[in-house]
Amino acid sequence: MSWLSKLFGKQEPALSDYADLGLDMHSHFIPGIDDGSKSLDDSEQMIRGMVELGYHTLITTPHIMSDFYRNTPENILGGLEAVRNRLKEVGIQVEVRAAAEYYCDADFLSKIESAPLLTLKDNYVLFEVSYLNPPDNLNDVIFALQSNGYKPVLAHPERYPFWFSNFTHYESLRAKGVMLQLNINSLTGHYSPATKKMAEQMIDRNMIDFVGSDCHHMGHQNLMRRALLEPKLRQVMESGMLKNTLLI
Repeated sequence: MSWLSKLFGKQEPALSDYADLGLDMHSHFIPGIDDGSKSLDDSEQMIRGMVELGYHTLITTPHIMSDFYRNTPENILGGLEAVRNRLKEVGIQVEVRAAAEYYCDADFLSKIESAPLLTLKDNYVLFEVSYLNPPDNLNDVIFALQSNGYKPVLAHPERYPFWFSNFTHYESLRAKGVMLQLNINSLTGHYSPATKKMAEQMIDRNMIDFVGSDCHHMGHQNLMRRALLEPKLRQVMESGMLKNTLLI
């Protein structure tokens, strides 16, 4: 918010789109391999919508979970090629790349040690943890990622309720070198009022390194249009803290 707005109590105008951000680094656009896109038609519709919202680069990040979504670099990159071919056929001009959203389960450590991970760019690795309990091996995972040359990015930390009562958990993660990625739709209250409150507090404390759509379906894009009205979205996008452009 500008000093004039603070002085006179006026709101900044709403954002019109996400063009200033340009790159989205968390989504589920490869069809049929996780809880995101169900078909190439779905993928085309969602990606067309992202372009209309102002994005020119998309890094889609399918789930990799050892006990549920057993995706591999091979099937993710094969799905990416199919999506790219469809976009070329229909003339949608956008760069689409693929990484992954790794689940911090018992097998993640072995994945880190045994094979190259799918990264956002320059060894940034997106990972998530359980919504129910903090993982016992979180510190080991962070250490292993960094020891193997990766830069850990924790997906949607504002959605983990077990950390809501003690903000020092987020501060500790950042002190360890973990970067934090906010879901845009957390600012709409879509996940819960408590999640929205935590997202706003993290923005106020300049703790957000990346913002992402985490788009699974068109309903999420409708919410992203609502999020453009949220003052906290403008605040984080104008904070000077975001690293999305480093991934272009």
